[in-house]
Amino acid sequence: MSVRRGVAVLGVVVTLLAGCRSARDESSPEPVRPQWQASDLPAPPGAPGRLVVRDAAACAGRWYVVGAVAGPDGSTRPAAWRSTDGRSWSPLPLHPISYYGERAILYAVGCHEGRVAVIGARAGGAHGNPRVRTWRQDADGGLTEVPAEFELYGGPDAVSASRIAGGGDGWLIAGARTGGASVWHSPDAADFQLVDQAPALASEPALTTLATDALAAADGWLVSGAGRPAGRADRDPFVWFSEDARAWTRVALPATGEDEVVQRLLRVGSVVYALGVRGSVFQAWARETGAAGAGAATTAGEWRAVGRFGATGTGAVAGVEAVAGGGGELLAMTVGARDHQLWRSADGGTTWASVTLPIDVSAGGDTSATVAVLDGRMMIAIDGGTAAALWSASLPTT
Repeated sequence: MSVRRGVAVLGVVVTLLAGCRSARDESSPEPVRPQWQASDLPAPPGAPGRLVVRDAAACAGRWYVVGAVAGPDGSTRPAAWRSTDGRSWSPLPLHPISYYGERAILYAVGCHEGRVAVIGARAGGAHGNPRVRTWRQDADGGLTEVPAEFELYGGPDAVSASRIAGGGDGWLIAGARTGGASVWHSPDAADFQLVDQAPALASEPALTTLATDALAAADGWLVSGAGRPAGRADRDPFVWFSEDARAWTRVALPATGEDEVVQRLLRVGSVVYALGVRGSVFQAWARETGAAGAGAATTAGEWRAVGRFGATGTGAVAGVEAVAGGGGELLAMTVGARDHQLWRSADGGTTWASVTLPIDVSAGGDTSATVAVLDGRMMIAIDGGTAAALWSASLPTT
């Protein structure tokens, strides 16, 4: 089972629209070549199988990686690991409580007040749709599946539950139902409530919406995504702001008329970044928030389109898989028609340089790549479809 994942952004590598690389422009920054150090993920207790990685996060001085163990017979079971240094890892105890929880692939992890919460899913049922489950962290560090009625995430209106974020107001999941962009909110990651059909967030006759990511702010929540105006094939980029996760304000980001969607959100210092796809390239937008956080004054005029970079190629769903930042650095992992790539910006998203990965990772199949940053180090988790591995390196300084 492959859970549909998002995509990442950061760099300057030009690819022909046919998916082939062209020569690098002389004005493009030189690629960053880190000194990568490999790490081994230990196999969790239980039946042996191939380790699967899907997402990573830095949380209160620890690294987390989530995924699954895939058996040779096609079976899967959830798996998660923790590390204090990014090099030595230990499996987390997992406590599933349902049939699909026992078979879930964990694919999104968020952090709040030193604890993580996770989304996982496994395809099943008559239509083979993902059966989504969430997990909360116990006092001992393990993860316990949260009970949920089938139609909280599933049912005839199900579309996606994409990303999870923690903040002062609890936890928020961003996704979509057949009625458009939707969120799920919980004060403690144990009792999520669906918020769909919310004015300005959900679809309306003139605009079909979807949500892709969530970010906590000092005064509420930001959600990213896109909307497709009626009668058009392309999408426009949007973010939404809410103080309480129920009443939402929609903000249109600077658009060009190409197909544009925001796929990931990131805050570094006082700036919020939105990263996604603009036509055949990747795009970063930015907004200065100041000390107050995202703020109810979030307006279209306050968002800027900063850097565009790379090339998506054709014949594949491209996007930003993961974003991370710290110390003035922005990192993004992207996937295009050809491969997964890591990018870096040191000037607020205006200029991007490619970051050489320790291995080449082709796109397609059951592949994924993600990145996280903690205490001046970056960590990447790569799943090439047949094996998963981790590497870490110091953040670039120039």
